[in-house]
Amino acid sequence: MLNNYLPILIFLAVAIAIALVMLILGTVLGRLFSRHPGDREKLSAYECGFDAFEDSRMKFDVRYYLVAILFIVFDLEVVFLFPWAVALGQIGIAGLIAMVVFLGILTVGFIYEWKKGALEWD
Repeated sequence: MLNNYLPILIFLAVAIAIALVMLILGTVLGRLFSRHPGDREKLSAYECGFDAFEDSRMKFDVRYYLVAILFIVFDLEVVFLFPWAVALGQIGIAGLIAMVVFLGILTVGFIYEWKKGALEWD
């Protein structure tokens, strides 16, 4: 049983060892050959090259989250089309009808969200 998993364990051990060596080597070489040690400006958090205007814990409008969730939902629904397209020759007309129903439900949901104004950025 262990013989089946031994190559995977060796691969994982080598990958972890290489990652650790790279991290340690980068840190050591960065400290040895750095011409400019880190100062307050270099180590400060920044965004877009200038200081933040407001507190980072400000409230966001719920519409941003709604659009993000809708994107994820519809994007994940499209992922179901790939295995269907691959297996279409084997599942036949029943699979075609099931996918038409699935896409119909998806389209109705999309039209509903569009009519409700969930995709507006006003």
